Amino acid sequence: MKSPITSGEMTLKREERVMGFRKKNYPLQYHYYYCNDSGQQFTTTELDDINLIQVYNQYRDEHNLPFPEEIGGIRAAYGLSAAKIAEILGLGTNSYRNYEQGEVPSESNARLIQVAQDPEEFKKIVLLSGALQGKQLERLSVRIEHLIESRKKTTCVDIEEYLLGSKLPDEYSGYRIPSLEKLSEMVVFFAETLAPWKTKLNKLLFYADFLHFKTTGYSISGTRYYAIPMGPVPDNFNSIFEWIEKKGYVTIEKTEFHNGGTGEKFLPSEDHKLHETMFSAEELNTLKAVASTFSHVSTQEIVKISHEEKAWIDNINAENHMISYLKYGFVLNAL
Repeated sequence: MKSPITSGEMTLKREERVMGFRKKNYPLQYHYYYCNDSGQQFTTTELDDINLIQVYNQYRDEHNLPFPEEIGGIRAAYGLSAAKIAEILGLGTNSYRNYEQGEVPSESNARLIQVAQDPEEFKKIVLLSGALQGKQLERLSVRIEHLIESRKKTTCVDIEEYLLGSKLPDEYSGYRIPSLEKLSEMVVFFAETLAPWKTKLNKLLFYADFLHFKTTGYSISGTRYYAIPMGPVPDNFNSIFEWIEKKGYVTIEKTEFHNGGTGEKFLPSEDHKLHETMFSAEELNTLKAVASTFSHVSTQEIVKISHEEKAWIDNINAENHMISYLKYGFVLNAL
């Protein structure tokens, strides 16, 4: 990027800083451009967003506030516009839309939105608000009743929570709600583009989620990763991959080697093709960047590369081996 002062080249830098938000300071990896000629520092809108997102997400996590993805999901479940749900909840006209786009709600507004996540409670709010009448109210009432019945029929075991852990976003999920569906499509993407062995696939998934966090402040899938001797891996990866294969999303080809070991290669399925619409344009670009970077890298090589990551070095001998996106997402060596 060119300096606005000297027109010379600037260097993108990151350094540990502290930023205040709502009477408290939060650590972050501060992103800025450094003008080599003048010694001045500059930021762009994109870098400002990355810096603020780090602080906002720590605040949300600390105060148990809903994340933008959750706020958007609540509205989508009821099939309402942002303006209409804001009216029902008694918020400002643009408040709900702004919260979906990343603005941090006050604690009182956040609690109201969280209450609205329960369809039985939302039903009461709708009736008290008087914001809807006639057919609009009838349509929403039908939708709410359907959601209430669906909750009653939900099985005791939540397969997504069983395989991916807590559904709550935090620094270990890259501040995303863990999504088994999205992780499955990531596996499909790499099966179709690289047909990797399982050990390499684990590293590809790690790099895709952490690279996306590095560039946006959020992971793609919300998957939590652990450091094991063979490098970073998704938590519970063997059970996850078994579930994905049983669903018919990929074909896993097992091979016995001369040394007695067994390898598992992930190949495209004839019955399932990649659902690109599952991903945003940014997420697809991240997946393609990771596939391109490691397309000719062997399994042994990518394991070695992952062992050079601070995310692995610091956590392989840690108590729980879990890797924080917040601490390690901005310091990837390979990407």
